[in-house]
Amino acid sequence: MTKLDSFLTALDRGLRSVTGIVKANRPNPAVDHESNLTEDERRRAAGLMRVNHCGEICAQALYEGQALTARRAATRDSLSAAARQEEDHLAWCRDRLTELDGRPSILDPAFYLASYAVGAATGLLGDRVSLGFIEATEDQVKQHLDRHIEKLPAGDERSRAILTEMRADEVRHGEDAARSGGLVFPQAVKGAMGLVSKIMTETTYRI
Repeated sequence: MTKLDSFLTALDRGLRSVTGIVKANRPNPAVDHESNLTEDERRRAAGLMRVNHCGEICAQALYEGQALTARRAATRDSLSAAARQEEDHLAWCRDRLTELDGRPSILDPAFYLASYAVGAATGLLGDRVSLGFIEATEDQVKQHLDRHIEKLPAGDERSRAILTEMRADEVRHGEDAARSGGLVFPQAVKGAMGLVSKIMTETTYRI
């Protein structure tokens, strides 16, 4: 595809991501699990899943932006494959949010655009930097998911099953990026990325 074709494809994916028109290619991990929640627990679980839904929108945008500016076809293909897996995560989170009578964050479109710009800019710095950014990002996501798995109400096995499966995928994405030659980011950079992630988490939990 030409760069214009890639951009239009990414635009289509972006519109589908923020409007919820996304279908999973894999079965939802929650299908064989039950949840028994009080009203307060339901609201808390909905807030957590709203954060994770927004995080998956950001992941879509980040991968699409990086794929657009990747220099090697192998890197571009790897990023596109990871983005397709993130579509599963997005669909699972959206389904669970609906089950919890929750709503997506109104900030989703803004976070998508910001993440797409960051991804495209990172890709322009070269494939090693781009892959290193993926590894660093997935490390932050793994830690975030660990916290949310612990924060979920004890009876919310459906949400927990989704986040556990997502965590396994994110770890694999990070390892793949590192094996592909990703640059190792300094801990200070990872710390700054964690701060940005915290801002996103705090705002989308409420808005």
